[in-house]
Amino acid sequence: MIRLFAWVTCAFVFLGAEHPLAIAQFASRAYSLLPGSRFAVRFASAGAPSSTASVGGGRFDDGFFIIPMNAHPGDATLVAAGSSGIAVRGIHIVAPPRGRVLAVASYEDGIVFHDPRTFTMLGTLATGGAPSDVTALGEHGVATTDTDGTNVTAAGLSPWSVRTVAGVPLGDELIADAPLHALFVTERELDGKGGLARIIGDHVASTVTGSTAEGVALDIRRQLVYVADTNDDDIAIVDARTLRTVGRIRRIPRAFALALSADGSRLYAVSNQGIATLFGAAGFVSEIALGDSRPGILVRSEPLAFPVGVALDEERHELYVTDEQADAIDVLDANTLRATRPALQTCSIPWKPLLDSHDARLYVPCAGSNEVDVFDTRTLRRIRGAPFRTGGYPLAVASVQ
Repeated sequence: MIRLFAWVTCAFVFLGAEHPLAIAQFASRAYSLLPGSRFAVRFASAGAPSSTASVGGGRFDDGFFIIPMNAHPGDATLVAAGSSGIAVRGIHIVAPPRGRVLAVASYEDGIVFHDPRTFTMLGTLATGGAPSDVTALGEHGVATTDTDGTNVTAAGLSPWSVRTVAGVPLGDELIADAPLHALFVTERELDGKGGLARIIGDHVASTVTGSTAEGVALDIRRQLVYVADTNDDDIAIVDARTLRTVGRIRRIPRAFALALSADGSRLYAVSNQGIATLFGAAGFVSEIALGDSRPGILVRSEPLAFPVGVALDEERHELYVTDEQADAIDVLDANTLRATRPALQTCSIPWKPLLDSHDARLYVPCAGSNEVDVFDTRTLRRIRGAPFRTGGYPLAVASVQ
């Protein structure tokens, strides 16, 4: 997933019409920010600003604005001054969230926290990068990637804490492994190909898996990690403890998103392509049998417009597949991969869906409309208040119970 970063230009004041205007640009649109937030600041002018300052909290450091962990709620003003002008931007610092939360990975803003009952926005953790995924760390917090950089950021909820682990280039998706106390992150580019990183504490170990690693699934019982190597048309099977590739599932065109059954016997792979797209080939979902014998494709779905994300509902034996071209969610039988009902229409460019079995909800982040849609999986009807507004270009959702 590659997208140009969005910079937000603040308000400005001319000091002299004969001078070029000094403009400060901030790599976050969020104005209600959480302690521990950091975002890049870039200056575009004939000369660099002579000074930067903040009033009310936070500091500038090496091209970033940083809100300290002990910051109190309130308003702050950021100022950049130079010979040609003054740039000013206001932000609002809010208290860390408590209890149950929804966390949305916003590519343009950071991790946006919402109340799961009212969908009210509680605040944004700007991570200094571009999140493409977010995962819950049990009841303790969340972790996210920087798909344009090299960091993984983890936020603890009780007490509030923020820490960053470096050395994970172009992280795409991530998943937590509780038995190993580890995070596994796919890397879209590693040594000219793509790979898988394992993070334990502050230690990062990586292995090359294939070209452009994207989707990931974890078999905790067997300690196997499945990595979708999109541009190799295969899925690597990696030993979680040794990071050695122990097998491959081949001939899966543009394998992009993965979902694994709880018993580890079935893997579902989305082929992210479409006849009406630049790829000129049908998109579909493959159901793959796993186990002691050689993996094999059991069945493929009918052609789909441009499938991108997948979530498995084992209780109802259904597979939910988001389609970025049709702005829809295909509902497929988990065994036959046939549609069980007409597709659910949703907001623009639906991405990685989340099934929350605790609340029987399906969350669908819509990158094109900056919203998250929500459906009751018992009825497949939209939840009242959905879709709700969130940060810019949302790509994933995590639920912390």
